[in-house]
Amino acid sequence: MFFATAPAAFPASLRRPAYGHSGRTVERFLNDALLSARQSGTAYTQDETSFTLSLDVPGITKEHLRITIDSAVVRIQSKDDAPRRYRAAYEFPQEVDSALSEAKLENGVLTLKLAKKVPVDSSVELSIQ
Repeated sequence: MFFATAPAAFPASLRRPAYGHSGRTVERFLNDALLSARQSGTAYTQDETSFTLSLDVPGITKEHLRITIDSAVVRIQSKDDAPRRYRAAYEFPQEVDSALSEAKLENGVLTLKLAKKVPVDSSVELSIQ
């Protein structure tokens, strides 16, 4: 079968795809579905002073976990000698104070109470000459 190309009725600068964002919608849907399936054992709450994050990590002891806090990003991963592999990273809307934060592992549930860092006003008044 032979198909001939039709001449362009409009210049390329005026043409645009009618459903240009539909591909991203499907991609976003699939990513959200995979993310929710992977993190179904995750609970998140917050109050004025802290974030609380609960994660299901069955089969991993506290000696096999490594938790690092870098500003507003918290990374949780299993060590090399752990019986299971676990790796996750969470970015919070505010910086986390690592000195006041705590972690507890009980019955396969890791609970992180992450203290919010109090924002420091670093503004300086500029004198007018």
